[in-house]
Amino acid sequence: MDDRYAVYILASRRNGTLYIGVTNDLLRRVEQHRAAAVPGFTQKYGVSHLVYFERFRDISEAIAREKQLKGWNRAWKIRLIERSNPEWHDLDATA
Repeated sequence: MDDRYAVYILASRRNGTLYIGVTNDLLRRVEQHRAAAVPGFTQKYGVSHLVYFERFRDISEAIAREKQLKGWNRAWKIRLIERSNPEWHDLDATA
């Protein structure tokens, strides 16, 4: 199964600042965030811990899911993270 695209959530810390993104290379993208290689929100707020991700075969599905999650309120996003990652561990982006 080739699930090339990923929607992901980064956090600054448990219950901290959240960032939602979509990418075709999760490992590379998370490393960019961690290295603060791209100026912007994640660099400014220190958002670099991968706490949630979903994989998709189709980019349009991934983008639709990203938009859906960005429209959710904070409590829903936290519940989503805690369903699969209750301790807010920094996940391995290669998974």
